Amino acid sequence: MNKKYTYVWVSLIVLIFGIITVPRIVDRLKSGTVVENDRMNSPMTKKGLSYILQNKKKRKVPPFQFLNQDSVLVSNRDYIGKVYVVEFFFTSCPSICPIMTKNLVSLQDYFKNSEDFGVASFSITPQYDTPKVLRAYADKYGINDEDWNLMTGDKDAIYNLANSGFNIFAAEMPDAPGGFEHSGLFALVDRQGYLRSRLDKFGNPIVYYRGAISEEMGENSQGEKEEISVLREDILKLLEE
Repeated sequence: MNKKYTYVWVSLIVLIFGIITVPRIVDRLKSGTVVENDRMNSPMTKKGLSYILQNKKKRKVPPFQFLNQDSVLVSNRDYIGKVYVVEFFFTSCPSICPIMTKNLVSLQDYFKNSEDFGVASFSITPQYDTPKVLRAYADKYGINDEDWNLMTGDKDAIYNLANSGFNIFAAEMPDAPGGFEHSGLFALVDRQGYLRSRLDKFGNPIVYYRGAISEEMGENSQGEKEEISVLREDILKLLEE
């Protein structure tokens, strides 16, 4: 073939490749899904769950100690050896908390025969959510796992745990439903107290699981899909480690 025509074909192929590929790369950059050395920064176990890193160190649950629904002091040490889910909620929440609680109850019931599964629920309205109120809430929703603690205590300590310890947003906002805003995310913790998650399709840890969408709903009005089924699968993986 004439070299002139060869060059033309090569140039055409390169042009087509660029048209297809460049927009995808741009989209990933805009959405923040391109992370430098993402797989290197997200070590995985043989089961495929990633550790969550901060400053190149595996993130661990910070120390905490609060009263639960039975007025018993509970700390992070009580969860060592357990695989557990962390949430921030409040009993008078008129929006997403009932969905979150029902999702966690479904996990509680699924893992009812496992002594190594638990839940840590922290109230962001501790001034109202006393142990008595938390006990009534637990009874209302059928929370009966002895390793599911609904906790209350010092308000500043709880908000610091949410926003700095877990990086799960919680704040007082008068215009929000119930006067408080929170993300509705669940964090997953392994037996040693490390935060874990699966990786997304780009190889980055998803970090948190959507807790305010039920499996029955499938997805919310923004098109975000439920992740309770995903969370259940990942709990099983950590229980098998």
